[in-house]
Amino acid sequence: MTQPQTMASLAHVLLLSCLATFCASTLQGDSLNYKPKALSSYLPRNYKKVLNTIDSCWRTESDWATNRRALADCAVGFGQAAIGGKYGKTYVVTTPDDDPTNPKPGTLRYGAIRTEPLWIIFARDMVITLENELMINSYKTIDGRGANVEITGGPCLKIEYVSHVIIHGISIHDCKPGKRGLVRSSPTHVGERRGADGDAIAISASSNIWIDHCYLARCMDGLIDVIHATTAVTISNNYFTEHDKVRRKRFPSLALA
Repeated sequence: MTQPQTMASLAHVLLLSCLATFCASTLQGDSLNYKPKALSSYLPRNYKKVLNTIDSCWRTESDWATNRRALADCAVGFGQAAIGGKYGKTYVVTTPDDDPTNPKPGTLRYGAIRTEPLWIIFARDMVITLENELMINSYKTIDGRGANVEITGGPCLKIEYVSHVIIHGISIHDCKPGKRGLVRSSPTHVGERRGADGDAIAISASSNIWIDHCYLARCMDGLIDVIHATTAVTISNNYFTEHDKVRRKRFPSLALA
């Protein structure tokens, strides 16, 4: 190697060494001053177009928790007119306890069977094992956002001869058949039930129903059963797993998204 080549090689090595030292120093300084970016900063400017229609309607709003009822305006499909408890008071579930005939205030069943519109939310994470199927009355929203809510290990949800029900953000799994017995469906009515089949959500002869962002798995019968002339239903953004069927029968207006 000639002397000029040797000098050029040494200069190249020195340059690389300086660059490495500079980069290491810069990275160390940046790491000391690093602050995590808000999640929204990673989204493209047109993020509302990237998300699906329902998510872009409410999920990107920073004040969603103080404006929960805005969710009722986000439905699409045949069930988009479902308003749930949009015009009712907020009811807070504070305990996972359950009594199918005489539900106590603070339980999910107590709120679900009321005759007035209610927007039902949860005070904390909870696992609810129902003693018998839960009859949901008209104009109810069961909103699990902000908590990890599981309904599991027993009979699950029944929507029958009612309208305007929204169920959002609930985990419903490992549902079992219910036993024959008395179940309260309203503050003034207790009726004999023959026993649930073991569906996660059974919808019968009802209208304006929206099931969204729920997790459903491993139930003894169907995950969602839509039967008996039920109309105006949207089932969207749900996760179905570890099951061999999602039952849908005789529905002229069911939208799956």
